[in-house]
Amino acid sequence: MAKKTDYTDWTKEDLIKRVKALEKRKKYGLVWDEEREPEKIVLGCQNNLPVLKEATKKQIITNKDDVTHILIEGDNYHALSVLNYTHEKGIDVIYIDPPYNTGARDWKYNNNYVDDNDAWRHSKWLSFMDNRLRLAKRLLKATGVLICTIDDNGHATLGVLLKELFPDRQIVCISIVHNPGGIQGKNFSYCHEYAYFIHPKNGTYISKVTRDDIDPTPLRDWGKESSKREAAKTCFYPILSKGEIIVGFGDVCSDDFHPSSSNITRSDEIIEIYPVDAKGVERKWRFSRKSIEGIRDELICRKVKDEYVILRVKRDYRWKTVWTDPKYNANVYGTQLLNSILQTDFPYPKSLYAVEDCIDAIIHMKENAVILDFFAGSGTTGHAVLAMNNRDNGKRQFILCTDNENNICTEVCYPRISKVIHGYEDRKTGANVAGLGGNLKYYKTEFVTASPTTPTDKGKEQLTRQSIEMLTLKEGTFEKVNEKPEYVIYRNPAKYTGIIFDQTSFSDFKKAIAKFDKPISLYIFSLADDDFGEDFADLQDIVKICAIPEAILRVYRRIFR
Repeated sequence: MAKKTDYTDWTKEDLIKRVKALEKRKKYGLVWDEEREPEKIVLGCQNNLPVLKEATKKQIITNKDDVTHILIEGDNYHALSVLNYTHEKGIDVIYIDPPYNTGARDWKYNNNYVDDNDAWRHSKWLSFMDNRLRLAKRLLKATGVLICTIDDNGHATLGVLLKELFPDRQIVCISIVHNPGGIQGKNFSYCHEYAYFIHPKNGTYISKVTRDDIDPTPLRDWGKESSKREAAKTCFYPILSKGEIIVGFGDVCSDDFHPSSSNITRSDEIIEIYPVDAKGVERKWRFSRKSIEGIRDELICRKVKDEYVILRVKRDYRWKTVWTDPKYNANVYGTQLLNSILQTDFPYPKSLYAVEDCIDAIIHMKENAVILDFFAGSGTTGHAVLAMNNRDNGKRQFILCTDNENNICTEVCYPRISKVIHGYEDRKTGANVAGLGGNLKYYKTEFVTASPTTPTDKGKEQLTRQSIEMLTLKEGTFEKVNEKPEYVIYRNPAKYTGIIFDQTSFSDFKKAIAKFDKPISLYIFSLADDDFGEDFADLQDIVKICAIPEAILRVYRRIFR
């Protein structure tokens, strides 16, 4: 049992504050004591603001014109804080596989492993997840989708937490059979885990899946009174064929027309095929005349004995809520696959194909979508995105965030991504596996000693100087063009980014960009929140001017309040 709070030494003001907080508690939902032991990582951001520092030696470039992916080493709370500035409402899909709170000492809270003996284990896990999901929520586009996997240890509480955090979104939980052999429990053998899909309520956000294991079925309705012609008059019309080739569709038949048989051959050798059964009963097609042409590609005509019949071969189906394909086996396509790439004892990596299908199921998963995984672990999400891009020449970008606890980032995640990009020798078979291509930027989280609410001038200047990586990540401009103590300039094939540290260098900066033929995003250091529009009114290619670090501080004040 958890210890009761001792209120003996509390002041009157503190007691009143506590009573008011208790009175505001929800009548339904999750309640946990996060005040008892708040997360130190969260509290630390009140005086130490996270920034990014590039590890340039870990950069991977295979093709300058290819997409540049991002790997951030550091606590994911800090990484998400940075992304709240660089990618607010800019992420298409978030896929995460968080620690499952099994009590097996597989995650830390305030630098201590949390195990089954910790009476506050569930409160700590909820605080841990709540802090990160609140930051992640701000990153999703209006059409964005969050996918979160979990097992039975956290399935119920996570579901309630998600409903609390995303009240305006649809939340669907599916089961994935990831261990067909099962893990023996005291009463059941567990062979599945869960994946929550959180998407907007309005519209269709989950695509259809193509299946090749479905046999053709008759298009003619049959068997019940509801299958007869009079049940749906617009579903009685001829389908036209020449032999076994469908050539068109006739009009809905008038009430006084009754075909003599299911097949009527016209003088032009066109066969009119009607939904009439062997006994001469007039049935109906399963689709109306208005909608039949929408599935024309799914229809086939076959001659069965002396009669031409219409069959439907349906290929596209809605995803089921239980996934059972052998390719989701986490042992074969997770552990064994990872071990074929590099030598590691990383526990329970996801099946590559389970992650790929989760992402691919999102209907808005465009070829240039941005996918975030802030529990990156062994890098399966990055591997999946690279495979998807290789399959259809897409330009999807992944952003992976992981700490380096037990060297997970430096010895597992990064080496795996590097090998998959460049190609590698299969450690089990010795076969050469071709690289999937792509570029990678590797960052580490660092900190600037400053308060988001009351920063000193020195803190503002330091934050500006250390914001270069954040700004170039925000703009997607990674190639350095010009660097001086007063300013730096970066670019990509479509635009430039300028960062000015000294306002006396405006004239020199203008000369440096005089011949640029692409748009420029300009960031200027200011102790206030100045508008420098008049200073650059003569330049048409300046698409925006932003005073820093105030733009960054505004975001940090909002999320760290």
